[in-house]
Amino acid sequence: MRIAHVMAGAAMGGAEAFYERLVLAQHAAGEEVLAVIRREAGRAQRLRDGGLQPVELPMGGYFDLVTRPRLGRVLAAHAPRVVVAWANRAGRHAGAVKRRGAPWALVGRLGGYYDLKYYRHCDHLVGNTRDLRDWIIGQGWPAARTHFVPNFAHDFAGLAPAALPAPAGAPRLLALGRLHANKGFDVLLRALARLPGAHLSLAGEGPERAALEGLAAELGLAGRVAFLGWRRDTGALLNACDIFVCPSRHEPLGNVVLEAWSAARPVVAAAAQGPVELIRDGETGLLVPKEDPVALAAAIAGLLDAPARAAGLAAAGRAEFARDHAAAPVLARWREFIQAVEPR
Repeated sequence: MRIAHVMAGAAMGGAEAFYERLVLAQHAAGEEVLAVIRREAGRAQRLRDGGLQPVELPMGGYFDLVTRPRLGRVLAAHAPRVVVAWANRAGRHAGAVKRRGAPWALVGRLGGYYDLKYYRHCDHLVGNTRDLRDWIIGQGWPAARTHFVPNFAHDFAGLAPAALPAPAGAPRLLALGRLHANKGFDVLLRALARLPGAHLSLAGEGPERAALEGLAAELGLAGRVAFLGWRRDTGALLNACDIFVCPSRHEPLGNVVLEAWSAARPVVAAAAQGPVELIRDGETGLLVPKEDPVALAAAIAGLLDAPARAAGLAAAGRAEFARDHAAAPVLARWREFIQAVEPR
């Protein structure tokens, strides 16, 4: 299959990380893949390391006069059957090229509840959750041109654990993500205050860091929470923790849940959209109400007091990952999807 993936996202993020995983996996599987990205040195190097030669474009705003003609030329040279646009600007730029009569099918790939005006020239839209697919249809998009294909996560099973900065013998909690209000890390800190002796490692960076550090100090959590900054050793971090916590207020999917499952770690998550779709409460993880530090603390404490139950949740999550969210089954779903939407 000849596919082009156009990404206009940020340097860091869940969609951006999945973009890299998918294009590299499709390339390794023998597909003819063109990767077009917004200029970002780290991503470009990672794609080159995986055997691709990415095309870097500005992917700027409305005054960007460079991206569209260059994108048109590189797509014409590659002659894909399907072009997948990731993020709003990619949808707008690729849509402008498509509007001029390009022969390929244009797919808008959504990992969140975005403004669909950026995808109005797409032939199909695909979401990474069923809820997102249903929401797109609810916005008036034709059901026959709206699809669901899940993400796959790295398989982190068996990696050597990182050295978490927790005192010896302390229960080790881990949370990952951008330090943004949507992620609910303030709720997690308030829950931690109710878990004497437990230690939290929080890996991520973002605009809420100063506020979260201030809240940790206010709650008297000095020595029980470590702000690790951005980390790329996600698998090692997961393999070092006892419980993974996802306290998000808003989480369209929750790649971090899939990654924790892959590492066979028990998951406690707030009942945001993505975790609710992924987790069978009490079977593959625990769900608690959003914005509820008392319930979050109680769920964590319950698993710390019942290691056999925690191990059972971890094993069930690992089985769910292997069946539905490992690379092989998701790549097969993507191949089936691409074949279904390519022009006849």
